[in-house]
Amino acid sequence: MHDKGFDMSTTPVNKWLSYPLQAVCYGAFVAVVGYFSTSPAYVHLPPDEALVKLSLQHAGQRKLPCRERTAEELAKLAPNMRAAQICERERAPVAIAVEMDGKPLFTVVAPPTGLSRDGASTVYRRVAVPAGEHRFIAKLSDTVDGDYAFVGKRTIDLKPGRVLVIDFDPKEGGWLFRG
Repeated sequence: MHDKGFDMSTTPVNKWLSYPLQAVCYGAFVAVVGYFSTSPAYVHLPPDEALVKLSLQHAGQRKLPCRERTAEELAKLAPNMRAAQICERERAPVAIAVEMDGKPLFTVVAPPTGLSRDGASTVYRRVAVPAGEHRFIAKLSDTVDGDYAFVGKRTIDLKPGRVLVIDFDPKEGGWLFRG
């Protein structure tokens, strides 16, 4: 039994009509791509502004201190599980405050990551600021009590269009200002 539906293999294609239509479609596509590659004009920052980025990843202190297991607790455990200390994994959130010229620029409380809240806290913020010389104060708290244990101060002359990245690395002494 033969299907009398539309079959491309038996329908003749008019090449004289097909090629010009393809050329028109390709031309329209190229025109659209060409237009959007130049318009609207992209402006990263206005000419009199600079950008400040806060980007860091830091693990807060443990919420509870480690404790010694009692002899009874150790005796109940299998021999390969008998660690003398037990430490809870949950970590404190990391609180960050950045001031520029005595006014708050960023205030963030970042919770720890992971299902058991035992990972590092991650923060990324950015804001455009007027270019010029500014005094920055960055504070970080990684304990349950919320005291800012790490404070960094820096006066930086931000040129128009420049980027200042504020980061935290305890191995390098704390706050880092790059830019």
